[in-house]
Amino acid sequence: MEQQEGRILIITTLVLILVITFLILLFVVFQRRKNKLLLERAIAKKRYERELAETQIEIREETLRNISWELHDNIGQLLTLAKIQLQHASPENIDEISHTITKSLTEIRALSKLINPEFIKQIKLKEALELEIERFNRLNYIEASLEIKGKEQEINQKHGIIIFRILQEFFSNTIKHSRAHNLCVSLHYLEDSLKITAQDNGVGFEMKKVLLKGIGLQNIKTRAKLINAEAELKSFPEKGTTLTINYYF
Repeated sequence: MEQQEGRILIITTLVLILVITFLILLFVVFQRRKNKLLLERAIAKKRYERELAETQIEIREETLRNISWELHDNIGQLLTLAKIQLQHASPENIDEISHTITKSLTEIRALSKLINPEFIKQIKLKEALELEIERFNRLNYIEASLEIKGKEQEINQKHGIIIFRILQEFFSNTIKHSRAHNLCVSLHYLEDSLKITAQDNGVGFEMKKVLLKGIGLQNIKTRAKLINAEAELKSFPEKGTTLTINYYF
């Protein structure tokens, strides 16, 4: 009887040891997974913050380039024209002089929006795109349009900065390299997402060659992924290029 009780005690003890060991191992595995998840989140957060900071710097640099171009190519020429007109001022051309000066003032006011530091900090996607489209048309860079579809919804301001930079890269390539005459941008607000489309009618290119060279496309997709979005670039020779971004609220 005593031997049987001893065996039961030993078996019970062994079972308890196994259960405790199993629980300890389970806790260790859980803790490791938890720590791994926290580490991945911390890395993702740092990557997002770094990308956001880099994007803000890039937007600021692009804005300064735009200001430089406008001062030299647009406002500078208008003021030079006004100076020439004033040198030959007469009652007959006073209205023409007034028009040139008024246009110069209008351009300076438009430029002041870009100079304002708060433009970068508080930029909102729709307003930023409206300014870009307005600038393209005003300076005759390209015939551009912006279409808004659906019920407008507020999006994360930091996410808007990244989306704007992605689009800004597309615009820059369109104006510099595509030889396009038209640029159409669309914001389509849906219940749980925002579909953004930018399309030009330029010379286009072969996607395989671009993918092999790694020009910009991977960077666009990586940035989009950081903000829970998907980006797709399509292009065909002589048929233009289209960038589609699906951003989920």
